This record gives sequence, C-alpha cells and structure tokens, in this order.
Amino acid sequence: MIKNFVLDTNVLVHDPSCIEKFEDNNVIIPFPVLEEIDKLKSKDSSVGRSAREVNRTLDSFRERGKLTDGVSLKSGGKLRVVVFKEFSISQAGHLTRKAKDNDILMYTIELRKREKEPVYLVTKDINLRIKADVLGIPSQDYLADKVSLEERFSGIMELKDDVLREKFQKDGSINEDDVDEELTSNEFVLFGEDVWGRVTPNGKRIESISVSMKTSCWGISPRNREQMLAMDLLLNDEVKFVALPGSAGTGKTLLSLACGLRKVSEENKYERLLVTRPLITMGKDVGYLPGSLEEKARPWMQPIRDNLMLLFSNRHMDLDSFLKKGDKLQMDVLSYIRGRTIPNQFIIIDESQNLTPHEVKTILTRVGDNTKIVLTGDPYQIDNFYLDTNSCGLVYATSKFIGNRLAGHVTLVRGERSELASAAADLL
Repeated sequence: MIKNFVLDTNVLVHDPSCIEKFEDNNVIIPFPVLEEIDKLKSKDSSVGRSAREVNRTLDSFRERGKLTDGVSLKSGGKLRVVVFKEFSISQAGHLTRKAKDNDILMYTIELRKREKEPVYLVTKDINLRIKADVLGIPSQDYLADKVSLEERFSGIMELKDDVLREKFQKDGSINEDDVDEELTSNEFVLFGEDVWGRVTPNGKRIESISVSMKTSCWGISPRNREQMLAMDLLLNDEVKFVALPGSAGTGKTLLSLACGLRKVSEENKYERLLVTRPLITMGKDVGYLPGSLEEKARPWMQPIRDNLMLLFSNRHMDLDSFLKKGDKLQMDVLSYIRGRTIPNQFIIIDESQNLTPHEVKTILTRVGDNTKIVLTGDPYQIDNFYLDTNSCGLVYATSKFIGNRLAGHVTLVRGERSELASAAADLL
C-alpha cells in the first residue's frame, strides 16, 4: 500500500538525498520545514551545508513540475510541498505555542484528515515522536541509513577445524575451495590456538597476517588480539579504508597514530599524517571562542595531542617542534578539511561516530590517490543528538564496506587504558 511520509527538517538535514529513499511512497514536506531550512542555510557548519544542499535539490525538482501539485520521483512515488492556509481543526491548547515542531504536528494531523493513503511523520527528534504518539499520529525514525550490528561486524570469523588449522600452519595459506564458509575480503580468520589468517582482498585465499604481538610501532605493541589485527590492517597498504569501532580505552586512536607515524616518517609511504575529528559543540560554537583558530580548536584536539605526546616521548622527540615543521604531521578540526581533495596522506578521523552517513560519504568521496583513511570511534558514545548506534556514520560506513577489497575492519573490545579504567567501564 502506498504511504505518505511527512518529513521533519532534521531528516532533510541529516540526509539531503533522503527524498528518493522512500521506495514508491509519497514524500510530503510541510511549508514550515522550508522556513526552518531557510534559517539554517546561512550557518557555517555541516548543518548549513546540508540545508543549502536541500535547497538545491528542491530547486532541481521544480524543473519537473509545480511542487505543490506534486512531482514524480525516480523511486516511483511523488514529492509534494504542502501549504495550508486553514486547518479543519482548531489548535489544541498544547499546540498554540509558536514552535515549528507544533506546526509540523498540525500539518500532519491535517494531512491525515485530507489524504486517502496512510500518513506517517518521519523525524529524528525522539521528543517529537513522543508528542506525535500522544496525539495519535503514527511516527517513525528515518530508517534508510540504519544498519544492524551483526555478528560479523567484529571482523573476525572462527574456523574450528583441526585439519584446516594444520594445513594452514603447514602451507601458510588456504584456498577458498578448502573452506565451507563464504570468505569475506580482508576478514580475519581464527583457526584456534592463536593461529590467525586474513582473507586476501580478492576473497580467494586465507593468508598469514603480517604482524604479531611483538610488532612495534613508535614504541607501541599490541596488548590483545584485536589490537594485533587492527595493526595488521593499519600497516597494510592494500587496505585503503580501515574502520576501528571500539569502546573508550581500547587503544584505537593510539594504535592508528602509531601506525600512521611509522608509515609517514619511517617508510615514507605517505607524505603526511592528517589527524582530525568532528567538532561537536557542547556549548558555544568554536567561532565564539577567543583566540586564533589553533587556540580555538585545541580543546577538541587535546585527546589527540595526549596520544601523540606519549608516542613522541617514546622516541625522545618534541611534539611541538615536529608540528611546527608542518610537512609530516597536521592536526585539524574536520570542518576545515572538508571539500579538499587530499592525495598521498594517511588520514585518521577520530570520534567518527558523531558523523552522519552523509558526512562520511562526503569525506570518503574526496579522498585522493594513494591516501589511506582510518575511522575510529565508539558507536555507543554518541554526542550528536540525531544519531544512534545503528545510524551513525562509523557503523554505516563499516557495514557498507564489508566485503570490499579496499576495506577492512575489526572491533576493539578490551580496554587497555589502565586496570582502573577497564574496571570502571565494566562496573559503572
């Protein structure tokens, strides 16, 4: 049955391409949403960029016909912008407040009275979904970019077969014909008794991994099996995209920095190590803070500096002196690198769980030749109000790249920051 989906502003800003993602159903945008988009378009942030992209998308649809009459979508449904001058019901007392959320609720109620097909409100605002439920309005989250954390999200497959293990230990590799399970490119395989292999990028063989628990990068060696596997991916030049989901204290950022410094300063595989993270403000935006751009960004980049200081102390080197040279290591807030084409670099995007799927796509599609990009983050510790574990950019990108010859991932699960930190993570 064809349905009518009424879109809230945050859905359009979250994914400006969402209009074509409702299959053959109709997409309806209330006029108050356009007013909110208009207010957001001037913001110098990812929200502002998304709002401007929404405007360009809607403007392109005008070429197909009048938006208030409805224009056909490639997905099979129709897009319509609705403007109501009068409502068939009077506003209830709790909806008289001048708030765009209440306007959207009123529009949805009116549409349910006027339309033959079922009407659903789509919003990423949990409170608005609750208010809709109280008023008897069917509502849901935006589901097009949600993915589930499946078992193979760990990046590890276990093959409990003594014959296969002995053959692998003897030959150093195994063909896909010898294995009953379907092989996934760059997935790790545990044969038991700490015998590890990794599926080749073409998915045809399982070969020995290139690192061990004794492998060291800038004084850092793996402390558990997941860290060892992560280091194998980070040091493998064939794997251009590495995702390292993991809870706080599992070492994902430190390992990435150590391997990146090795690739840049020792092996000269890349021209520069570029480290960045999204700027999720908990108060005023960075523009309102005093000081230079570097001074403004310092609070957000301090966790990166802490890790780098540890690594540089292992080499008895001065971090600030190294940074002043500017040719091998650069730290930037993510807002200031978007839109660039970045070739020949080892890029680490920390806290990537705070990026939307659209933002991650924007970044990955601008990676230049001979660039490796690493996403790290904790899918269960998200600061972006409209994201959750199943819709954040880190989980979305990781799941979509499973099986791609250019990508690999492993989930870090064991805290190694300190004994106290690990106890706190388990107990609190």
